[in-house]
Amino acid sequence: MGALAQVLRSLPSFDDPNLLVGTDHFDDAGVYRLTDTLAIVTTVDFFPPLVDDPYVFGQIAAANSLSDVYAMGGRAVTVLNIVGFPDKDLPVEILGDILRGGAERVLAAGAVVAGGHSVRDAEIKFGLSVTGVVDPSRMFTNGGAKAGDVLVLSKPIGSGVLTSAAKAGDIDEGGLAEAVAVMIDLNAAASEAAIEVGARGVTDITGFGLIGHAFELAEASGVTIELEAGKVPLLDQTISLAKRKMLTRAHKTNLAHLGDRVVASGVDETTLAVLADAQTSGGLLIAVGEDRADELVAGLKKRGTKSAAVVGRAVPKGASVLTVQ
Repeated sequence: MGALAQVLRSLPSFDDPNLLVGTDHFDDAGVYRLTDTLAIVTTVDFFPPLVDDPYVFGQIAAANSLSDVYAMGGRAVTVLNIVGFPDKDLPVEILGDILRGGAERVLAAGAVVAGGHSVRDAEIKFGLSVTGVVDPSRMFTNGGAKAGDVLVLSKPIGSGVLTSAAKAGDIDEGGLAEAVAVMIDLNAAASEAAIEVGARGVTDITGFGLIGHAFELAEASGVTIELEAGKVPLLDQTISLAKRKMLTRAHKTNLAHLGDRVVASGVDETTLAVLADAQTSGGLLIAVGEDRADELVAGLKKRGTKSAAVVGRAVPKGASVLTVQ
């Protein structure tokens, strides 16, 4: 998070009034206006396998990439596959299974695979470059939260902990099944529910964890966000595994980068680590006016999202950007 910010600050800026969302606030995707009612949403993401099953890995990676479009209130249209594969060391059938898994999620999103690019690599990597569309007047950004808004989370936290445990051989396939179901689930339904209630401040929860992405939402929106740790939904076994240090390395770097800009009060060390831990294909964190929060929760439940939990609120900006209590 910190190193990336330093690099981006050294790059030339682009002065184009049609670039509605660029790199300024580390939003989930870029948005470029074509007409008054149509903009394109562009994003890219890829990573090495989190699970042993290549088909499931393809599904997870694709859902994760598509999520950035949903986090902007958009609809995915086309995707390009991005592949790194050690074809001299592994049978190419494994790559076929990965691509099939990705294609299944792309079809579920109503988009199409238009091509892609592959390179020989020592490690498997897979993801998508996604192009979507959105009406600029209805799009989400991570700078759209307002003081008084309620924060609603559409998926439980814990994928980083459970996949770390799986890599260490400390959880079986049955124990990982809930995390897999969460990671392959598209955020399309959550995005639809957020559009329905007129939400504007939205982000998806991925590598910076719930705390890191909530911080970005708060900073971009000019508010302070208060997270209530006890209300955050967690995958089964998350806390017990986290107590055994089954966490990604990101929880330490995320907390170190934020430093004293985040204040935790009455939250134990394990819970704080879990909330800062990297997630893969996590849910949407949606800021919505308090008068429509119940409607949003009902809309998420009606659409069958993995959770529909009120986890905090936005308040006028104070000394701290984010508090966890």
